[in-house]
Amino acid sequence: MFAVLASLEQCRAALVATGNRESAHLISVAILDLRMKLNRLSEDDLKSLCDEMVQADNPDKLRDPKLQPGQRRQPLLRVVK
Repeated sequence: MFAVLASLEQCRAALVATGNRESAHLISVAILDLRMKLNRLSEDDLKSLCDEMVQADNPDKLRDPKLQPGQRRQPLLRVVK
């Protein structure tokens, strides 16, 4: 699977270099899907990561109403080695 991932990344780079950004974006989605499978991450894990990144950019936007000011939410992602 890692060889497939490397091949997809080369294809994406070639598409970007030749100006085929839309096709490169589609390959990027396939790369993301494969990486998620290799690292055993669910779509919920990805959504949680995206929510945390958006909240980091705009802390007032996605505030969890159950948390008190200054209190941090437990991490939603696990480290995979």
